[in-house]
Amino acid sequence: MTNVVIGAASGMGAAVARQLAARGPLLIADQNPAGLEQIATELGGDVEAVVCDVTDQAQVDALFVKVEELGALVHTAGISGSMAPGRRILEVNLNGAVLCARHALAHFVARGGGGNIVNCSSVHQIIPKPGYLAYSISKSAMAGLTRTLALEFAGRGIRVNSVGPGAVETPINAAWTGDPVKRAVVESHIPMGRVASPEEIAGVFAFLASPEASYITGQTLYACGGITLFGEFRDSWAS
Repeated sequence: MTNVVIGAASGMGAAVARQLAARGPLLIADQNPAGLEQIATELGGDVEAVVCDVTDQAQVDALFVKVEELGALVHTAGISGSMAPGRRILEVNLNGAVLCARHALAHFVARGGGGNIVNCSSVHQIIPKPGYLAYSISKSAMAGLTRTLALEFAGRGIRVNSVGPGAVETPINAAWTGDPVKRAVVESHIPMGRVASPEEIAGVFAFLASPEASYITGQTLYACGGITLFGEFRDSWAS
């Protein structure tokens, strides 16, 4: 079976691809040709790279035509509020995940025997992010996508889960990860006191995409250093 990683040209997606490459045939996709080629060259072996914009129905169709026997779909493609207009953010973060999930589900149902989808959400699935409305909407909606598809297809042995990263040292966060002052402000709000590496988050994706997670579905697993614990409440100032 071929595992598919969407958004694999950099950051968490690239880290996931590195972990899944050891499990067998791998198809990696991204809209960044140069980054995609670099990762494919690095991984070598039985890895196929396909340039794909997940907001383009025809490109997504063409991508999944290349997969004869789908193992797990790991969808990490995403952009933030500082990178594009709101409509584009929703198209990439939410609609792109829906388009890819639709193909994966059709494949799993036709084949029988179950299947596995892991999407990328965020701590902002449950924590509001003022000033980033489209991003917050896209990640809040991931809860509905994950839980609804998981319930609808559980009887067919198809699992659907999400990973909710916190602050991660990836290109999407480059505006503050390389600035010591801004980084210190972010880390001051993280109970564990540090930003995650892409590899730490990739391990969570790889787990959910593996047989070890065979009884987990409809869940968002937060890998956030404790941000979702609302660290400001460490002292009982509210009671």
